Amino acid sequence: MTTREINQQCLLRHMKAEAEHDMAGTLATIHLDALFEDQPIGLILNGREETARHYDLWWSAFGIQTDGGALHWVRDDFVIGDAYFIGKHIGPFLGIEPTGRAVRFPFTVYVRFKDGLLSGERFFYDLNMIMAQLGQPSVPLAA
Repeated sequence: MTTREINQQCLLRHMKAEAEHDMAGTLATIHLDALFEDQPIGLILNGREETARHYDLWWSAFGIQTDGGALHWVRDDFVIGDAYFIGKHIGPFLGIEPTGRAVRFPFTVYVRFKDGLLSGERFFYDLNMIMAQLGQPSVPLAA
């Protein structure tokens, strides 16, 4: 198998585990030295175990799913994905208590691979779009 095929298979396992909110399955696809960056909220996570925080945040706040989207392979070890996150505000998010409101917003993610596992993800989306859908005037500022 080529490097790209190995990485594609890993990504498919990762996406399936994410869709099922299977934390163990999701983390099994992530390299021990992974770097995850959620740019809009400034969350930077190092290593497999820390990345669990990212999934837990989104799954518990919104029960998040994606619409499938598209993958754009740039190199054998680098892919860009774009899709829509879809969910309902069912748990706290950035200090905002659940509103029960539906959310749907586009995102882009840059994914890198190392040793056949995800070695990093960098997420981009419009946080103010999410806040508007939650009935919030803007992103809450830290005191």
